[in-house]
Amino acid sequence: MSQKPYTEAWLTGPRSTQFYTRSYIPPSNPIRAVVAFVHGFAEHVGRYGHLHPLLAQRGIAVFAYDQRGFGLTAQDTSGKKSKDSAYGKTCWNDQMKDIQWALEHTKKQFADVPLFLMGHSMGGAESLGFATDPEHKDLLTQIAGVIATGPLIAQTTPAPSLMKWVGGKASILFPNALVPAAVNAGDLSHDEDFNSAYLKDPLIQQAGSLKGLADMLSKGEELRDHRHKNWPPALPVLIVHGTDDKVTCPKTSRGFFDAIPAAKKRYESFEGGYHELQNEPNGVKEKLVEVIVNFVEEHLPSSSSSPPIQKASL
Repeated sequence: MSQKPYTEAWLTGPRSTQFYTRSYIPPSNPIRAVVAFVHGFAEHVGRYGHLHPLLAQRGIAVFAYDQRGFGLTAQDTSGKKSKDSAYGKTCWNDQMKDIQWALEHTKKQFADVPLFLMGHSMGGAESLGFATDPEHKDLLTQIAGVIATGPLIAQTTPAPSLMKWVGGKASILFPNALVPAAVNAGDLSHDEDFNSAYLKDPLIQQAGSLKGLADMLSKGEELRDHRHKNWPPALPVLIVHGTDDKVTCPKTSRGFFDAIPAAKKRYESFEGGYHELQNEPNGVKEKLVEVIVNFVEEHLPSSSSSPPIQKASL
């Protein structure tokens, strides 16, 4: 029986919430860097079980957690999740506190290792949002860089303004009420097997809470409209987006990137790529790993005198 490439644990986070977590440790020393990873809307860290080991093989450890309101953190049936946890029960303020907790935990777990924050889709926007919140300025000085793939700053096909307004008002009265929020699986990637697995995944529901959805969309608009001005100039950032992403808008991501005052920033377009580049076939996933590893290596302390992160056989 093959050994799992990760260790899993239930850890107590903000609001005494029990979070399901995974840690991927590089199989050989030294650990060159560590990534605290934030997944996207309605999904869970188990969907990255083929990506995170590739980073670990390159000397980059990964700490990942099922976000509040999603995955096993919200739906575990073995008695480990918090009694107050439920699918979709989340909000932006809690998500920011959860990211702070994840970063602080990762710093302790991997002491003296350069720390990066990475997120995909909703998690990508949350990561960018965390970096633009002045409340976290002290912690941000301890982060070597931020990586966002397909960040949900805006939808490729935005919801009607009236619907968003009504949803925002309703979220005040019924924050945890679930409403349909389906994603066309065919828009995720060009790999039909991965898309089919998404639809069959028991931890994924085609729904979200009124508060969670309202915050997800409105905070993305804030990033686009004014929060980009708060980006710490000394904090490096990598934004990656597929040009044919039908879920989150690559044009908006590029606009955010152009507007932030980061001294060191990099934007990578994947021509023809859909929303989940990590699930794209024909070498796209491997190229994504290279882009991430190269960014990490470029922003390691004293990288000029450090040995390069070795390429693993994929």
